[in-house]
Amino acid sequence: MTLTEIFLQTLETTLPVFAMVFIGLGLRRVGWIDGAFINTASALVFRATLPTLVFLSIIRADLDTAFNPGLLVFYLLATLGSFALVWLWAHWRVAREDRGVYVQGAFRGNCGIVGLALAANLYGDFGLSAGGILLGLVIISYNMLSVVVLVAYQPGQRMDWRRIFHDILRNPLIIAVLAAIPVAALNITLPGWVMTSGDYFASLTLPLALLCIGATVSLGAIRSDSTTALGSSLFKMVILPLLCTASAWLAGFQGPELGLMFLFFASPTAAASFVMVKALGGNDRLAANIIALTTLLASLTVTFGVFILRSAGLA
Repeated sequence: MTLTEIFLQTLETTLPVFAMVFIGLGLRRVGWIDGAFINTASALVFRATLPTLVFLSIIRADLDTAFNPGLLVFYLLATLGSFALVWLWAHWRVAREDRGVYVQGAFRGNCGIVGLALAANLYGDFGLSAGGILLGLVIISYNMLSVVVLVAYQPGQRMDWRRIFHDILRNPLIIAVLAAIPVAALNITLPGWVMTSGDYFASLTLPLALLCIGATVSLGAIRSDSTTALGSSLFKMVILPLLCTASAWLAGFQGPELGLMFLFFASPTAAASFVMVKALGGNDRLAANIIALTTLLASLTVTFGVFILRSAGLA
């Protein structure tokens, strides 16, 4: 296969995902969707359709292939290493009041929507099932580390570990993963009509979620404050995906597993980071800028990264 053919194949994988993001941006600008729609649709995706998609993907998966403890351990170590590296950099180069927001924006990716959508396009059922299992680890680690770094720089705030643990246990995606694994392991077969109805419902997830991501991007916010946001965004979209993916390759990961980890490492900053910053009284404008910048950059960096991995025969 020539480089041109590989590049066109890569575009077929990544462009549908980012096209939906930009369509969402356009629909919001012309007024066809509004804040109320975004809030309702995002809640529907988070609470119902995405957990359904993850559940169905896992129960259809070959757990011997999709469940890889080595991949989970490596991803956790890479996340902790990324978190420590960015925090160390921020300690020397970022104003104290913005450090927590900077660090969270640089390591917390939108794996549940963008990462999973790209994995599904690139690897089909394996991408969804293995990505769904990995997503359980991502939710736990990202939430805990985000609270740690944000509270560290917000006067008067303290870590309520009991509440964090409670929120994680109530997370619909965590519940979906925990419910699906025993069903898959025991080879329990659900009625055909249940699976078909579930597929209809789950199929709403990715287009609806990607439209909402695009609709929340504010180009005006990007123009208002760029230096600190750009630094965090470059960490998120260029430096950390490069370092983590190279480390995964050196550790022996190849093929779909390496590609899956790259897509999760290279996902733009999660929209949930803005909600957490606002709740803790941080610089929510900076958080919004980082989300917007990384979302726009992702269409270039993810496409280029997948192209490089495919050209080298690694993913």
